[in-house]
Amino acid sequence: MALTLYAGSGSPFVWRVWLALEHKQLNYRLQMLSFAAGDLKKPEFLALNPRGKVPVLVDDDFVLYESAAIVEYLDDAYREHTVLGQDPRSRARTRRLIAEIDHYFDSALEAVGDQIAWNEDPTDEGRLDAAMTQIGAELRRFEAEIGEQPWFGGETPSAADYALYSALAYLLRICTKKRPDLGLERRIGPRLSAWLTRLESLAYFDRTYPPHWREG
Repeated sequence: MALTLYAGSGSPFVWRVWLALEHKQLNYRLQMLSFAAGDLKKPEFLALNPRGKVPVLVDDDFVLYESAAIVEYLDDAYREHTVLGQDPRSRARTRRLIAEIDHYFDSALEAVGDQIAWNEDPTDEGRLDAAMTQIGAELRRFEAEIGEQPWFGGETPSAADYALYSALAYLLRICTKKRPDLGLERRIGPRLSAWLTRLESLAYFDRTYPPHWREG
């Protein structure tokens, strides 16, 4: 086994895979790339992923990109310490949650980012408000979904926990730095708030924290 994760600091899609690797207690090499230096557009990286995006996982001679596919592959190839679930129904539920995160929560996150982080044009406050409304609605759904369980996977963290956490942590960082007046923290219910703290207390969490975030 020779696992290599090609990563970029701060990418929520990288982060979910990184957390899964740690959860599964796998040995891997982390190859951190620089967005600013254009590492993702260099020929040697495009040979691994022609879309020029991270994460990319290399397992010996097998190359795979797209975070959800990578996590599923890791759980299929290395069955110890599952992140999807032990039985077909729990695995299906985890996949459903990840699909909801990717299709609904992340689309709203991207809309917020377009308005306050990546767009050089003046902020469209109407579109921003609509995106934040969608964020609030999705957070309420996940607040109800987790219920009284410690994790979305039940008694242990799952790939759904890692997918939602990485996206929400990224959104919190954007809003805190760019638009604290949006009050994102107030939209996070008590169950999700406790869940955030619980995930950040995992023994391996600190090893996955985006390196450049430590600088502020």
